Amino acid sequence: MIDRAIVLTLPMMLATPSAAAPAAHRWPGDIVGRAESLAALQSLEIDLLTRDSATLALDDWCARHRMAAPGTRIVADRDTAAVKAPTADQRRRLGVTDQEPIRYRRVRLRCGTHVLSEADNWYVPSRLTAAMNAALDTSNTAFGRVVQPLGFRRQTLSARLLWSPLPDGWDSGAPIPAGPPMLQIPEHVIENRALLVTAAGTPFSEVVETYTGAVLDFLPPSAHD
Repeated sequence: MIDRAIVLTLPMMLATPSAAAPAAHRWPGDIVGRAESLAALQSLEIDLLTRDSATLALDDWCARHRMAAPGTRIVADRDTAAVKAPTADQRRRLGVTDQEPIRYRRVRLRCGTHVLSEADNWYVPSRLTAAMNAALDTSNTAFGRVVQPLGFRRQTLSARLLWSPLPDGWDSGAPIPAGPPMLQIPEHVIENRALLVTAAGTPFSEVVETYTGAVLDFLPPSAHD
């Protein structure tokens, strides 16, 4: 289990947005909007780092913030053309030889129309069941949902916020930028890397998850009546 205090002080890098925020991102650029959006990102990161399944964490995030119709679950839109060979370090972490087949799956995890995450996944098919491998090859079911019967655990390798609406040192008097009336949220806001292991401790997957600005596609708390 990861200490919440540690999560809240993860290193944050200020990033320049690549484009203006979509209309769905209606977070004010004042101190309240900046503080609320940072708190929301940190809350999501805590959920992601203290739960074994990112898929289930995003299911709950989507439902809690009413980002889609009730009962909507995360869908994994596969990029079937993507190819990325595992590195020697990844093979070492997965505990496989150079000859052991490793499959690669790239998906965009979507809540309704909101793409919340882009995920790269290297997994060892021999450590999954035939039914699991077939589902990963032919369906848009998210990886975490497919392998849930394994009772897997998540081991975080790295975690970082890629963007902060508040500057370094804001809590010790650094000036808050005036900025535009509405926050311009960049394309990517969080990046996590993790190893998934079976209940017996055998690693079977390494994932890199890059969360998008669409995780904030909901009404800011201060905007509620």
